[in-house]
Amino acid sequence: MKTGLKGVPIVVSAPSGAGKTTLCRLVTEKCKDVIYSISATTRLPRRNEEDGENYLFLTKDKFEQWIEEKKFIEWAKVHNYYYGTPKKGFGENLKKGYNIIMDIDVQGGINIKKLYPSGIYIFLLTKNANILKQRLTRRKTDTRESINGRIMNVKKEIRFIYEYDYIVINDTIKKTVDAIIAILKAEACLTKRNELTIKKFKKDL
Repeated sequence: MKTGLKGVPIVVSAPSGAGKTTLCRLVTEKCKDVIYSISATTRLPRRNEEDGENYLFLTKDKFEQWIEEKKFIEWAKVHNYYYGTPKKGFGENLKKGYNIIMDIDVQGGINIKKLYPSGIYIFLLTKNANILKQRLTRRKTDTRESINGRIMNVKKEIRFIYEYDYIVINDTIKKTVDAIIAILKAEACLTKRNELTIKKFKKDL
């Protein structure tokens, strides 16, 4: 299916453990006009993660070199690691009419919004905080100290929730993917995204 959008950045932010990466990937599988932006990071790969598929895994020195060379649209330090959105191909894909979905942290989301105020900004939450804590513990990819740090970070991230246009509760994967796609389709119908169609209609009257 197609969303009807053309060249729009779609930012999905969420606390760690809310499942944003999986959901973004599934949206791209269902929507032919949406592509996934692979972020760069200095953290080590988790189990089953591959370089160039899940993330671009860079050394700290390499990441900082890319910062100096202005190779990122946005970057931030989160949980003591660098994360960033590579500039290469981003603008070109938007111009070609592709919609780019990104799963990035709140800092990155706000930076993207400054550059692309007409983008779509979605914040994912779990039904309650206990579910989020359980997910972080169950995935067994972080130490107890790291999990506690991530939970503390959620308290900071939640302050910026009103910078986003939509909140989606990640209940089941199917419901959440359907909700995100419904948002994209509704956004495609906004008058501000259909000015050419409106002008043509008026001209032909």
